[in-house]
Formats: sequence, structure tokens, C-alpha cells
Amino acid sequence: MALEQQIEELRAEFSACVDAAERKQIEKELNYVKALLATRKAMIEAQTA
Repeated sequence: MALEQQIEELRAEFSACVDAAERKQIEKELNYVKALLATRKAMIEAQTA
């Protein structure tokens, strides 16, 4: 699954979630995937520079 798609799915889960503990877990996962995507983009940019 592409990271962008995973981010969109996590955002949808987060906005539909009412349980505080589950929202916190989804938010952690969302932040992790966002950081992973940013790292990959930076690595690609560094390779093409």
C-alpha cells in the first residue's frame, strides 16, 4: 500500500473514531507514517540533487 493511501485511510479512521484511546493510537500511527513519507521524499530528493 502506498504511504499516501495509508495516510488517507488513517485520517478517515481518526475522524470517524469516538474512543479516546483508539484516537490516540491512530494519531500515533498517522504521525509515524507521515514521518516515514517525509523521510522517503527527502532521500529521493537527495539522490536526485
